[in-house]
Amino acid sequence: MPQTCIHNATVVAGYALMPESAVLVEGDTIADLFSERRFRQKHFSSDVSFIDAQGAYLVPGLIDSHIHGFAGFGTEDLSTDSILAMSKTLAAYGVTTFCPTLYPMSEQDMIAGIRAIIAAMGLEPGSKIAGIHLEGPFISSAKLGVQRAEFARSVDIDLMHRLYEASEGHIVNMTVAPELKGMRELALYCAKTGIVLQAGHTDASYENMIEGMQAGIRHSTHFFNAMSRLDHRNPNAVGAILIQSDLSCEIIADGRHVHPDLIRLLVRDKPSTNIVLVTDALKPTEQKEGPFFANREEVILSDGLFLRAADRVIAGSALTMVEGLKNLVAYGIAPEIAVKMAASNPARILKLTRLGEISPGFFADLTLLSPDFAVIMSMVRGNFVFEA
Repeated sequence: MPQTCIHNATVVAGYALMPESAVLVEGDTIADLFSERRFRQKHFSSDVSFIDAQGAYLVPGLIDSHIHGFAGFGTEDLSTDSILAMSKTLAAYGVTTFCPTLYPMSEQDMIAGIRAIIAAMGLEPGSKIAGIHLEGPFISSAKLGVQRAEFARSVDIDLMHRLYEASEGHIVNMTVAPELKGMRELALYCAKTGIVLQAGHTDASYENMIEGMQAGIRHSTHFFNAMSRLDHRNPNAVGAILIQSDLSCEIIADGRHVHPDLIRLLVRDKPSTNIVLVTDALKPTEQKEGPFFANREEVILSDGLFLRAADRVIAGSALTMVEGLKNLVAYGIAPEIAVKMAASNPARILKLTRLGEISPGFFADLTLLSPDFAVIMSMVRGNFVFEA
């Protein structure tokens, strides 16, 4: 079985920063983690390949659990080729696992999008598909953002079952509005099928959020954005996420969706294990030439954000995971905590086994980053899928 040893690295193992360390990869698995001193004393077989990291950060492969598109390819294309192109391009940005995220669309298009993603699984040239994130369709018409109003639906268990059947069991997470009638029944359905529900695009009161937690909605989508705002008489959705330490949340760390000081407040007041870095990146993210389209509408890039051309409403992010990681560190968050938000936290919250840590027995999904967070190489299941 082929072996690779990456040594002289600053290993960020998902729980600590470990300078002068080495990782031994055997096949698709991390076989060992040890100090550089032990590396120099260790006897290796003749077929081991060695990589000198020269002090660079070796981190678990980044996991983007909320991403609509990248480099001109998007889930709204309803195309397996587009999903595979996302996989290939994301690897160059340090992402080794992603959840292609579908907008609310017609039932026919949602099923076509689901099937396109399913057909790509197992064929990925780069980043692996963990499963599907459905951002809707059971969301609040009062908090759509740029989601299409005609596709926001009341809870429909029969529709949910048809979507789940089309996915062949590969829906990992789903954004819902906890205040909708029938949400408890939906939550029970998702608990039985292993789907992680997250509160988002919601006009929920504080009580609605607590009831949602009781039903099993313990995660939340792009914190502060497209949700009922904090009020001193009703904490609403934002307040519930701040107050309830067990309610985890996504953050888009581009400095525009959420002010950096609010991210610092969040890290101070919520367990760092319950914060997940996402991009919510749209189809034209890192696309070199326009025109730009997202969710089948024209968007423009302005100060790092995509705005819907028709009305200048924020359409979504142009962030990459590695940029988000760099930003978190610039905000004063320790690198090992920032990496936890980008890898081990989404793996644990979304129940993705053997992912998110550099530890023996975990998959050899690794990203090597320079001190200024440029991607040097990405490894998926022990195979190099990107080298700078």
